[in-house]
Amino acid sequence: MGWFHRPMTETTVPRIVHASREIPANAAVLFDLIADPAKQPSFDGNDNLAEAAPGQRVTEAGAVFTTTLTGDVVRENHVVEFVEGKVIAWTPAEPGKTPPGHLWRWELEPIDDNTTRVTHTYDWTNLHDERRQVRAKATTADKLQASVDRLASLFTK
Repeated sequence: MGWFHRPMTETTVPRIVHASREIPANAAVLFDLIADPAKQPSFDGNDNLAEAAPGQRVTEAGAVFTTTLTGDVVRENHVVEFVEGKVIAWTPAEPGKTPPGHLWRWELEPIDDNTTRVTHTYDWTNLHDERRQVRAKATTADKLQASVDRLASLFTK
């Protein structure tokens, strides 16, 4: 028996999508915006975030912050990776429930004091809830790029 290789087809959708760009801003300033859930709706290119209460600035892995999505849907976001100024990642869940298996990540790489490469990732490799997969498949690299570009627009005129 040999290895089975599933060819890529038009219906194959990547379960990890990325977007990245250099932004003319200091990494610490950018990270402060990303790690503050109340600021995230201002650059959400997925048009999914409606609001988040102020005072939830993330400072460590294990933290949970709450956001309200469009349609008044509330999510608890469990922070699973955190390095101040460099990386933050979370897994969203319905309030009081275990995260179903998708992850949002932001990574910042300083190029110099005033330029940062920002990479935004959506990973749904562990999402097995078929009801949520339709939305996950619709979260494309273009939508992530829109978030990165909106974030950049806060620093470019």
